[in-house]
Amino acid sequence: MTGSGIAALVSDLYRNLRLTHYRNLFGHLREKSGSLSATEAFSAEVIYLLDRPTIGEFADFIGISQPNASYKVNSLVTKGYLERVCSDDDHREAHLFVTKKFLDYYGRQLPDMKSAVTSALSSFTEQEVQLLSRLFGRLNRHLTAKA
Repeated sequence: MTGSGIAALVSDLYRNLRLTHYRNLFGHLREKSGSLSATEAFSAEVIYLLDRPTIGEFADFIGISQPNASYKVNSLVTKGYLERVCSDDDHREAHLFVTKKFLDYYGRQLPDMKSAVTSALSSFTEQEVQLLSRLFGRLNRHLTAKA
């Protein structure tokens, strides 16, 4: 397995850890002052990590009502962090996409995972890389089953 393959596994692991964290934490947040409240920032990140969900999928995932989810989504759309795109299959349904504004905001908060992992792996033997790959794969499958 290559460094980029392991980076993909680590990214999947990170995604699953964050989604699980936000699901458990969402109801306990306090609002922060600024352009994005903590709840809005978390909502936008969950929508990003769910990869173009509908409002219903977003609401179901974090365990809130659709009207509450719509309120959160409308605020993020108004502030330019999200956009709704009508589904090709059913024009009554819209998928939520993060905008460049969100990606710029999000990207400033995360290190470049691929280069960090590739750099770290340069000191590993091929056997260690293979073992790490298998271990992260197993851990990620386990977390995915729990999510």
